[in-house]
Amino acid sequence: MDPELRRLAEAARGFMPTDEGLALHDAAGSVAVDGPFLEIGSYCGKSGIYLGAAVRSGGRVLFALDHHRGSEENQPGWEWHEPDLVDPAVGRMDTLPLFRRTIHDAGLEGTVVALVGDSPTVASVWATPLALLFIDGGHGHDPAHRDYEMWVPHVVDGGRLLIHDVFPDPADGGRPPYEIYCRAVESGAFREVTAVGSLRVLERTGPGI
Repeated sequence: MDPELRRLAEAARGFMPTDEGLALHDAAGSVAVDGPFLEIGSYCGKSGIYLGAAVRSGGRVLFALDHHRGSEENQPGWEWHEPDLVDPAVGRMDTLPLFRRTIHDAGLEGTVVALVGDSPTVASVWATPLALLFIDGGHGHDPAHRDYEMWVPHVVDGGRLLIHDVFPDPADGGRPPYEIYCRAVESGAFREVTAVGSLRVLERTGPGI
């Protein structure tokens, strides 16, 4: 990974450990099939730099999808709430300005394209096959399974499915990302390529979800 982009990624706001971020970058750089990439859950742009660095070197495009109002666990009273990200004018979180600044400072505008909206709404009209899908959106049961069911069908044969915050031990974290990881493996449509920390990298080997 480009040393300056790595420095910026490590300094960017977010919750992804460096080893998982580098694994994210390496997985993106090893995709052999054609097509754009899409990540669900961009927050402030940390993962966008790790993915974007690989996307730029490969001449691809990364669509970064997020409503930028924060996931359930980012809301007031929850463990991962960050009060300074609340827009006082509307009383709700707004991570879009920081995401845009992060991507701008990394020189990745035009490579990382922000999609600002609700995941199910965008998925309902999406028709483009994906070479890579990274799921790191809402970690509640319904959002995680909905992202899986609505987006995974777009991953092409030989494409990669990446899932973050996969914790086999319930004591380490929430269950829904682990549940959708299990769905992918048990479907017979994906094989596991690698696992680093809570990141799982899968490759589509057959039809279905």
